[in-house]
Order: sequence, then structure tokens, then C-alpha cells
Amino acid sequence: MQEQIVERVSQIRAAVNEAAMERWGRAPQIIAVSKTVPAETVNTVLKAGIVHLGENRVQEILEKLPHLDASFQIDLIGRLQNNKVKYIIDKVAMIQSLDRMELAQEIDRRAQQHGLRMPVLIQVNIGKEPQKGGINEEELFSFARDAAALPGIQIKGLMAVMPNLNDQDALRPYFARMYALFDKFRQEAISGTDIVELSMGMSGDYLLAAQEGATHVRIGSAIFGARKTAGH
Repeated sequence: MQEQIVERVSQIRAAVNEAAMERWGRAPQIIAVSKTVPAETVNTVLKAGIVHLGENRVQEILEKLPHLDASFQIDLIGRLQNNKVKYIIDKVAMIQSLDRMELAQEIDRRAQQHGLRMPVLIQVNIGKEPQKGGINEEELFSFARDAAALPGIQIKGLMAVMPNLNDQDALRPYFARMYALFDKFRQEAISGTDIVELSMGMSGDYLLAAQEGATHVRIGSAIFGARKTAGH
């Protein structure tokens, strides 16, 4: 299993390098999405040079954390309930799914209690899909100005989950729109922000994300194989 995982990561890294380097002069960082994957299996990605994990659920982070290698950086990438913030505020490196002001205020409150300034990404619902989290792109800048004024938060960029489309040509414009939004966000230079990260692309579309300017791709099944149990 370890050899398979290391080989998969090697292939993914080569593919994203090829997809991104010529256009951007950099390749996106790989975030290994470890939802439902046992901690002992997750630890094997260290051998492949990956230290960045993405977890979807607070409970799973708390259960796995004692068994994960201490060198991992763990980001919360799933939808976060306000009442769960207190459990992970001092345990994750970043919250990638900020999508409403009530959540921003709770992150700020809990971060200040711990003497932290929590790095966050604002999740954008680029496909305007009602079943997905994220704010609409039209609201991004007003939301960002309000959230950036909170002293316990530092906005580092944007995150998106793309529509589930099989047609790569139909999907590409969403990635391009996210990059354009990210670029505009950087240029806005809103006080209290440091816009350097664009997290987009998953196992089915990470090459498109790399081609269109992602700084981070979130890859689960393409690294660990098909999940044995359902997560959310």
C-alpha cells in the first residue's frame, strides 16, 4: 500500500508540474485529502514528500490527530458549523471553507481566546449551486472587507469546489473565472488580507486546476484509492 501511494503521488506531482510550470512558472502544492482514510495510511504520504492534509469533518480530525505524524499541516476543507469551531481552532493550520459572517465572527472569537490569528480562505460558490457552501462571487469583496476587519482572522485567498461536470471543456471556464477573481482579489489589496492562495481542483479535475492557476489542489481518491465508507 505504501509503495502504491508513493507511486501515485509521484505521478500526480509530475502531471501537475507539466500542466502548470510552463504557464505559471510554479506548480500547485498537493493537499492530500484524508477523509475516511485511517491515520496509519495517511502517515505514508510523508514518504512521498506530502506534509499538507485536508480534512472535511471536525470529529474525524479530533479522532485522527493523536495518531498522525506531528509534521503534518492540517487544513479544514469541509463545511464548518459555528459550534464546532472551538474544537479545532488551535489544531488546524487553516480553515479553507469560510462562507458566512457568523462563522467569521466565531472563528475570530475563538482565535482571539487562543492568542491566534487564524488563516482562512473564503469559499466561493463559483457554480452558484444551492447544495454547496460558499458565497457568490458578486458578494466577495464586501464580505472580505467585513471579515478582514476581525483581528482573529487573516484572509489568505480563495477556495472553490467546482460543479460536477464530466465535460472538461465545460468545466474549464469555472477554473478560469476563479483565477480571474483571485487575481482581482490580490489587486484590491484589502487591508488585513494577504492574498496568496487559490485552492481548487480535486481528484477528477486537478490537472485543469493546475493549468488554470491553482496554488493548491486537494486530492483524495487519486492518492489513497477509492474510499471504503462514505464521508460528507
